[in-house]
Amino acid sequence: MSPIAPPTDRRTLLRAGTGAALTAALGTACTSPSVRSGTATPAGPADGTGTTPPTRPGPDAGLADGTGTTTPTHPATPSGPDGMTGTGGTPTDAGSTGGAASPYGTNPYGTHPDRTNGTAGPGTPGGSTRTRSAPAPRRFPGHPAQIEHGPRNRPAVALTFHGQGDPAIARTLLAQAERAGARVTVLAVGSWLDEHPAMARRILDGGHDLGNHTQRHLTVSDMTDAEALREITDCAARLRRLTGSIGTWFRPSRTQFATPRIQRLAHRAGYPHVLSYDVDSLDFTSPGATAVTRKVAGEIRNGSVVSLHFGYADTVAALPALLDDLHRRGLRAVTTTELLTP
Repeated sequence: MSPIAPPTDRRTLLRAGTGAALTAALGTACTSPSVRSGTATPAGPADGTGTTPPTRPGPDAGLADGTGTTTPTHPATPSGPDGMTGTGGTPTDAGSTGGAASPYGTNPYGTHPDRTNGTAGPGTPGGSTRTRSAPAPRRFPGHPAQIEHGPRNRPAVALTFHGQGDPAIARTLLAQAERAGARVTVLAVGSWLDEHPAMARRILDGGHDLGNHTQRHLTVSDMTDAEALREITDCAARLRRLTGSIGTWFRPSRTQFATPRIQRLAHRAGYPHVLSYDVDSLDFTSPGATAVTRKVAGEIRNGSVVSLHFGYADTVAALPALLDDLHRRGLRAVTTTELLTP
């Protein structure tokens, strides 16, 4: 579910030799029927501007869990920064395969980005682009702690993107959705926000949901409580610094479903729900745009939550056709918050 590498260790997010494919995909996206209609969407602000915060713009300790205790510091990580403290948000109450021959290709994680071990090193922190506070996490009565889908009796779906990768691809995908009148949910990796802080405001200004996908996109379920909580709260601190909120959703890294322990830690960090999904696009395998569209179209239905990724050319090429298919079927692509709101 989500790719990135720091500037000092830049790896292509696409298969070797497919730089031309990305260029072609971006060109196709800009000339497809879904994209030609409507007015152009301004590009997001330049990334990396602003003053440089302390070495690690994240918490030294976990968020208070109601007992007044905090979490021990995260074990040292090679080349990983350490530093300042931060806090998370408080939830508020509200109403409720197609694969290629080499299925994991040149995915920078080596395998499924949300199911196996790997590293995605922290980025270079950037300055805050915060202008106004973003929505805080909401509790949705009647919905479980772990949400896989929304109501099946309404013609709406949530397209959710794992937020890592080339910000140019991310901006293209956001613009495609906006031109089609769609709104999406982005679960951002904290190290990606360190490298591209302006993306947080770009996502929110487009009317989309923004959430937490851990700080470094490691296998959070294999960590100790202290380590896992630190992964959650570090990303929450980035989101709070950039937007005034810890983000509306939390999705664990490298797993489709959070264990009860991770659910408990997420709740402790301020997230009443963990966001899973019931449709996996498998776009991270780079199977081709047609395969991505076919996979999603064949499984999506009322209330579905779809897993997609920033950073892949196939997703850019597939999204216009996918949005057209949803329109023909009378399905609206909305934020997860809207999907669950009565």
